[in-house]
Amino acid sequence: MFTSIFDSAAAAALSTTEGILCLAVSVALGFLIAMVYRLSGPSSKSFAVTLTLLPALVQVVITMVNGNLGAGVAVMGAFGLVRFRSVPGSSKEICVVFFAMAVGLATGMGHLAFAVFFTVIISALMLLLCRSPFGEPSEKDKHLKITIPEDLDYTGIFDDLFQKYASRVRLDRVKTTNMGSMYELTYDIRMKDPAQEKNLIDEIRCRNGNLTIVCGRAQENREEL
Repeated sequence: MFTSIFDSAAAAALSTTEGILCLAVSVALGFLIAMVYRLSGPSSKSFAVTLTLLPALVQVVITMVNGNLGAGVAVMGAFGLVRFRSVPGSSKEICVVFFAMAVGLATGMGHLAFAVFFTVIISALMLLLCRSPFGEPSEKDKHLKITIPEDLDYTGIFDDLFQKYASRVRLDRVKTTNMGSMYELTYDIRMKDPAQEKNLIDEIRCRNGNLTIVCGRAQENREEL
């Protein structure tokens, strides 16, 4: 069903029509990937341009080294150098970069129909997953920051309140603030009833001297590969 447009018997002879067709398909699919990524979330212009051009660049490289083992090893080393010169990104960014490279590999081998099919399917899945609540923190999960004076022993001071209002509590961080005169406690909690959030804050205020309390949605960790 998915066959290459290249003649395997004459792989070294790339016609002008085949080259232009592969390049055009690579750029078009790269543009589609960039648009899908922008629709799935915030994106910078430089990253969108990178996603647009990356399949075409990979396609040109793969087309030139097709059947040449020595050139393939050299290109693999070049890709390794580029990896160590780049800033680590989130797991989503790395995934979409591999997506663009996979499309470039397919077009570089002449499998244009498969590249189009593959791009459409993965793009649809990306939009579906990014726009759905899949993987998002629960509304019951909260990120709680409590400021207390330095003379207040924070060990277990809020345990009874957490047992009353939360089904899960984890103390993530303790940090000194205000020139060491205060502590900032950071908790990840899961509320038994999100409607009781104000009551929890009011009771905490009675114990921390009415100092600053911040309660918001649980933070999504920036996963890096």
